[in-house]
Formats: sequence, C-alpha cells, structure tokens
Amino acid sequence: MKRSKRFEVLEKRPVNLDGYSEEWPEVGLIAMDSPYDPKPSLRIVDGVIVEMDGKPAMEFDSIDQFIADYGINLAEAETAMAMDSRDIARMLVDIQVPREVIIPLTTAVTPAKLAQIMSHLNVVEIMMAQMKMRVRNRPANQAHVTNLDDNPVLMAADAAEAMLRGFAEIETTPAVSRYAPFNALALLVGGLCSQKRVLSQCSLEESSELKMGMQGLTTYAETVSVYGTEAVMTDGDDTPWSKGFLAAVYASRGIKMRFTSGTGSELLMGNTEKKSMLYLESRCLYLTRGCGVQGTQNGSVSCIGIPGAVPGGFRAIAAENLMASLLDLEVASGNDQTFTHSNMRRMAKLFMQMVPGTDFISSGFSAVPNYDDMFAGSNTDCDDYDDWYVLQRDMRVDGGILPVGEAEVIQVRSLAARALQAVFAYFELPEISDAEVEAATYAYSSYDMPRRLMADDMKAAEHFIKEHTGLDVAKALWEKGYPDVADNLLAMLKERITGDYLQTAAIFDAEGKLEGALNAPNCYQGPETGYRIAPERWAKMVQRKNILGPKDF
Repeated sequence: MKRSKRFEVLEKRPVNLDGYSEEWPEVGLIAMDSPYDPKPSLRIVDGVIVEMDGKPAMEFDSIDQFIADYGINLAEAETAMAMDSRDIARMLVDIQVPREVIIPLTTAVTPAKLAQIMSHLNVVEIMMAQMKMRVRNRPANQAHVTNLDDNPVLMAADAAEAMLRGFAEIETTPAVSRYAPFNALALLVGGLCSQKRVLSQCSLEESSELKMGMQGLTTYAETVSVYGTEAVMTDGDDTPWSKGFLAAVYASRGIKMRFTSGTGSELLMGNTEKKSMLYLESRCLYLTRGCGVQGTQNGSVSCIGIPGAVPGGFRAIAAENLMASLLDLEVASGNDQTFTHSNMRRMAKLFMQMVPGTDFISSGFSAVPNYDDMFAGSNTDCDDYDDWYVLQRDMRVDGGILPVGEAEVIQVRSLAARALQAVFAYFELPEISDAEVEAATYAYSSYDMPRRLMADDMKAAEHFIKEHTGLDVAKALWEKGYPDVADNLLAMLKERITGDYLQTAAIFDAEGKLEGALNAPNCYQGPETGYRIAPERWAKMVQRKNILGPKDF
C-alpha cells in the first residue's frame, strides 16, 4: 500500500517508542475502576469493624485487619461512609469547604470508598483538590545527588549546589553499597556548606540505612516499601506490623521517614488479586497512616512505566498523590523516574504536580546528569534547570527551586569540596587531592573527575561507619578551620534531639526555620488565599541573563 508521508513522519516521533497496553482487568492491568474492585462498605459493632468493603472480618487478610485496627478514623466513619462519594468529591473542589472540614471525613472512609471518590474527578479537578489538600502551605522539591563512581568529592559539591538552588531535601544511593557511608557523609557536609540545615538520606537496605541515621550522618528515610496485597507484602518477608515496628524505630531515633508505595508495584510483582492499581494504592496509603508514618513517597515512582502504558494512567497517578493528602500524609509525588521518550509526555505528567504544588513535587529531581543518577535516571535532571525556572516564571508557580548565579555556585562547590577534603584528612581517610577539589568545583559530571582508588575508599568507609558519628564530623570541621559548617552540623544534630522535623511535611527554609503541618499548614480556600509567592522570592524567580529591558532600547 502506498504510504502517507505524514503518517511515515509521525511513526518516527519519539512518543511512538514508548510502550502501551490495553486494559486487562483480570491481571490488574487497569489504572482505576476495575470491575473486580470491591464496593465500599463498612459495618461497626461495639467500636470494632466487622465488615469492610464487602468482606466480613473472618475473611480479612493481614492488610485488611491492620487497616481495620489502625487505619480508619472510626469517630466519623459511619457519617462519612453514608455520604455519596460524589458529594465528597465536590467538597474537594469547593473553595467554600476548608481542608480541616474534609480531613475528618476522608480519613474515616474505607480504601474502596476513597478510590471511588477519585473516580468522580477529572485531572483538572484532581489538581484543584491537590492545591487545597496538600499538608504544608509551601510546596517544595527534593533532589537526587549521586554519581557513577560514588566519588565523594563530586557528591559534596553537587549537594552544596542543590541546597543553594533551594531543594528542601537531598538523597543519594551508592553504585556500590560499601561506599554508602561516604555518600552520606558527602551529602551531610556538602549540604551544610550552603544551608543552615539539611535533610539528607542515603537509600540502602534498611539496617545500614538505619545505622547511618542513628549515627547522625543522615536525617530521613523514604525507601521503606509497602504493598497493597498480602502475597506481595509477604514476598518481601514483611507484614504490616513489621513495617510499623520499623517506622517506630526510625522515628524514635529522630529520623524523619516516609513509606514508599505507588500504582503498578503489585502488578510488577505478579499479584494484584484482579484489583485496579489505584485501589491497591489506596490500601498502601491506609497502611502508611495506620503505622503512624508522617508521609509517603508515591506517584508510581519506579513503576511509572506500567500505569503510563494504560489508558488514564496519568490521572490515576495524580489521584494517588491526592489520596495521600486526603489521609493527611505528606506526599513526595514521584516525577523521579525517567519513563518516556516524549518530552511532551514527560512534562504533561509533571505538570499535574507542579502546577497545584505538592509537599515535594519531585521525589528526586536529578541534580546531576541522568547518566550519573544511580536511581535509574529522573524525569528531570540538571540540564532542565533553566527550563524549570522559565516554567515557574511563565506560570507564576513555585516549583521549589530558585535561579542562582554562576559565581555563587562555584563558591559553594569549592567550599564543599575543601570541607570534605579537611574531614578526610582529619580522620586519615584516603587523601582528597587539590586536583580533585579543583575538578569538583567546576565539574559537570563524574567524567570530569580524576579517578579515585575505589577499593581503598570502600575499606575506609566501612571503618569510618564503625568508629565515627556526626558529632565527630562536627569536631573535625571545627578543628580544620570550618567553624560555620561545624556550627550548622551541630545545630542539625540538636534538631535530632528536639524532633520537631518529625512533624508531618516538615522542611527547613534557607535560614533554618522549620515549616510543617503544625506551624505552616496549607490554608488554601480559593483566590487570594493559601500560599502566594512572596515579592522577594518572585523577584529572584523572574531573573534571567537574557532579559531585555528599557536600557537595551
């Protein structure tokens, strides 16, 4: 058949390199509203749930039982369950109904009811609701700081730059697990060269991650995964109660933590019980709430390719972020995994969180080139900074980061590399040379760095974590001539004692002031309410090097 040249060109567009799938409810390959999802129901006898979502208590699996025991606000449950789901959906977009009226209701419905409420909202309505329902007033952003070689000097410089740009959290993960203590150390020292407080983490298996947190090298965790079916949960040798215990361990040591879940994970692991992705995510979020955890990392995260392949997948992802907010949880709303060849799809997915604002718009905006991102690459990386700034400027929205000048970036990168050099010298760790400091100050990626002897570094890292704490690092910085950074670290360790940043959605601003659910709650209730960009912040956001003004004419 003779081909249309227009169709031949279209077939070569990047979007046609992506994978797509028909809905297949029998295996759970459906974003929302599966015919196999349970119908909402709740029956309470003498203060005990005896039926939930069509299932009597004697048939509850462990997830059902945990949710029934700990996840639902029983005081308002009968009232909330008796309401038409459409009426609750309309309350979400009604500016006359404040957040504090809605939360007692949405925390009192069952997982099936919450998913049903989402089915009545289109994507614009989900965004409208998200603007009102996020926990913290000001949206923020989180950055990935990693590199292919686990080079700690480069990582410290990249952490300093990320914090200077305004990221509220920075996280790393090692290419080689034995390097993890140096990764954590690099983010801690580097971040505190830019800001008075830093929330940082090193993603690793849980025992090592917890140890680094207890020793003051990290301050939060978010890779404790929960799942919406019992088979997938037990596949990882976990139960809801073991997850709750682990969450309590983190919190009791002053470590802020979020659970991680997301649409598509149960399908990826082969056991959906024929349920839709969104319904299973609803169960995950009730588990998170029941465990007393302050927040969640969801938005499909590393499973993004699965909901992204089926009809309505982006809508389901936006809905799962909103469901977390409706359960009064901090939400780090994904956008941290590369998933498409199409720049238009990449940004369309992102806009559903960027425009209304979430507690963390990205749970990992790569502060390094994507080939250096050991979290498998992000939806946005450091090459996108200027685009991000212009989008903020175009729409007058706060995407959580600010433009910075080249000179100040060079200055903080140099400071971070030199400070880490001093810490390594103090503890007699493998030498960081002046050439490495110089390279890290001006580097684009790990390809610009001199190679280190990785075997020596890994041995030293294992010794370091056995012998030293964050307090020792503060002492090293002080004695080596970096008193300001040492003071910042000591102040951060004091924050561990007070524990204020364990409140829901807590972050620190550039001056070290805490913002969270208790002292900076979301107060949006229509035009001219809620978070508005302050004039001084807006003045920074609109700056561009290539702006024309009256002086140019």
